[in-house]
Amino acid sequence: MAVRGSVELIAELKSLSDALESKQPQDVLAAAIGQYAPKIVLACSFGAEDVVLVDMVHRINPSVPLFYLDTDFLFPETYATRDRLIQHYDLKPSQVFQVKSLLTPERQTEQYGEALWSKEPDRCCQLRKVEPLTRVLKGFEAWITGIRRDQAPSRASADLIEWDHKFELVKINPLARWSWADVWTYLRFYEVPYNPLHDQNYPSIGCTHCTAPVEPGEDSRAGRWKNFAKTECGLHKP
Repeated sequence: MAVRGSVELIAELKSLSDALESKQPQDVLAAAIGQYAPKIVLACSFGAEDVVLVDMVHRINPSVPLFYLDTDFLFPETYATRDRLIQHYDLKPSQVFQVKSLLTPERQTEQYGEALWSKEPDRCCQLRKVEPLTRVLKGFEAWITGIRRDQAPSRASADLIEWDHKFELVKINPLARWSWADVWTYLRFYEVPYNPLHDQNYPSIGCTHCTAPVEPGEDSRAGRWKNFAKTECGLHKP
């Protein structure tokens, strides 16, 4: 393969992605895992798309690890979903690892004031999500995400396999072509444990301070950063 981050590599990934466009997510995952294991990792927020990927990856190669960004502000239901998945798939400690900000919530308050998320949500996401993700991805050549093209305009052009210019590694988006209905068809058919907040009108689940239920007819990400124009935490900006 071409040099990391080069024009040639980006073209190769685009060609591979296009060739897989008509394939199932499992085919995309199998190709990516075959190419990059053991230097590939699944990013898991324990939302609907990500638990689908946990199930798929477990069926293809259960040795592929997953990590989750623990912002210290996750919902109790999110932690409970993590625990259910660990039990359901008999995941070992070496397969699931927590990634946190270098700043405790207390230190963040000391440096930036109370409730940073309510004043500067981009800075809060940078400290509690982007910086920790940057650290963890340095140990890998590829990461797997659950983004879908119809989630938001900022994700509409996502390829199945692409070069991540922000984090400087290969990004795998096996569910890019899927709809929300496709995700739930899979969850129900394979009886995958999922976050119960999805049953309470939370299609997208982040931190407690910045996530609200979505009203009928609203965009699926309308509950994120509800009082701001912000729609992305900074992990998946094109």
